[in-house]
Amino acid sequence: MRTTLTLDDDVAAQIRRLRESRKIGLKDLINEALRSGLKAMQESKRPKRRFQTKPVSLGRCFFDNLDNTAEVLAVVEGEDYK
Repeated sequence: MRTTLTLDDDVAAQIRRLRESRKIGLKDLINEALRSGLKAMQESKRPKRRFQTKPVSLGRCFFDNLDNTAEVLAVVEGEDYK
């Protein structure tokens, strides 16, 4: 298959260096790089380890209702909490 590729400057520089060091043609290097890259992309990635928070007992709640924040702060910090 014939096709035209537009390469980014950094990719072109890497290809140029690899061709010089390996002394192989552009076609062979591109095919090798694509095979390697496609194989890596198709491999299933290792599943991420599931993060789990361990529960900790904080004891009993000293308030029947925590909906009134001002009341809770007044009890905990005293009436001068503002």
